[in-house]
Amino acid sequence: MKLSIFSLKKILFQGEALSLNCKTLMGEITVLDNHETLIGVLASGIAKVIDNGNQEHFFEVASGFLEVKESNEVRCLVD
Repeated sequence: MKLSIFSLKKILFQGEALSLNCKTLMGEITVLDNHETLIGVLASGIAKVIDNGNQEHFFEVASGFLEVKESNEVRCLVD
């Protein structure tokens, strides 16, 4: 899936990813390839990304939004 994680100041991650694990107000979720469309509010915690090279990336999230689109594209705006 194509994943983009943006903060108000810079791009934190942009590229192909195998998974995204993060906390939302409804609980912890993992977004995988071809996930169902979704819009969610991110909660405070650590977002974990596994890229196509199986390398792990961690991002601290205070709050934000998550959008999973039909085109296998995921966007996160985090604070």
